[in-house]
Amino acid sequence: MSAPATAGRPAADPAVHGGPADADDLVARALAALRAGRPVLVADGEDREDEVDVVLAAAHATEHWVGWTVRHTSGYLCAPLPAERADDLELPLMVARSQDPRGTAYTVSVDAARGVGTGISAADRAATLRTLADTAAGPGDLIRPGHVLPLRAVPGGVLARPGHTEAAVDLCRLAGVAPVAAIAELVEDDGTMTRRRQAAALADREDLVLLTIADVVAHVSGARAEETRRPRRRPGHDHTGTRTPDDPHTDTHHTDEETHA
Repeated sequence: MSAPATAGRPAADPAVHGGPADADDLVARALAALRAGRPVLVADGEDREDEVDVVLAAAHATEHWVGWTVRHTSGYLCAPLPAERADDLELPLMVARSQDPRGTAYTVSVDAARGVGTGISAADRAATLRTLADTAAGPGDLIRPGHVLPLRAVPGGVLARPGHTEAAVDLCRLAGVAPVAAIAELVEDDGTMTRRRQAAALADREDLVLLTIADVVAHVSGARAEETRRPRRRPGHDHTGTRTPDDPHTDTHHTDEETHA
């Protein structure tokens, strides 16, 4: 029997307690939160970093939620985005040869070129995030260096690299918002990293959705599999295989004699 649910997530979240997680349900609620401009908490595996990140949709970044994120995390705010978006904004990698053991692809740091002060305040960083997500913005709308660190996601998303960078981009894309996010790692008051069970308590207090990268992988994999199984109608045939008028081999031109017959 499942545990009673709270407004934010189940009181006994299977992603935390080890039960049979309903990945699609968790992802669906996470997408609704991102569309509404609220953060979600995303945990990775204990065999990886065993950390929990706050994830925000950059397009909906506000001073309030960026400030909340800074207070509950290290304050090291990164902005995952597709590699092609980084190229459009002329954001090269921070170093030519990364020594990061996880392969995190940091670019040069940025601030919004207009409408900000020093760039470090919650309001300023929210403005920078919105600029990164704005498809009308170009390289000239950013200054380098700055106080937000973009991260290049690998093509293929979580199915290619199951990291927070790709999970954040995939979640934004699935939510129907610009595929640019803000992420930062949760930390405790003593400076230690927040683990999944501690994050569950925060999710309860703040009415937030907590899910795992594995949930995102399962959801994306299921969607891809469903798309593969879906039958595709060949041009000129209906679902039974019968030729239809748009079949290039069907002669729809008749002579008067054929019509009379």
